[in-house]
Amino acid sequence: MPDPDWNFEASDPSSELSQPLQALWWLKKGDFKLGDAWEQAHRICQTAEGQKAYDWVHALAHWIEGDEWNSDYWYRNAGQQRISKDPAIEWDHIVAELTE
Repeated sequence: MPDPDWNFEASDPSSELSQPLQALWWLKKGDFKLGDAWEQAHRICQTAEGQKAYDWVHALAHWIEGDEWNSDYWYRNAGQQRISKDPAIEWDHIVAELTE
């Protein structure tokens, strides 16, 4: 896969990004905090629950939200584990895996 377009100055993610990558774009655009960008990411994740990539990003979204129980649930559904205590490092890891 070519390097994705991560232009965070844009008002919306590139349509060339997959939906899970668009959700990740929103999480980073929102500086890994709750707000409108988080809501956008969460909505995307909910569109395909049960698919690994969506569930993995969903886990990160709920971790950012501070809902660790729900985050752990989505990590288990995705068959993944948190690799860091820093959401930005976790974001980098998920992006790397989803863009291989």
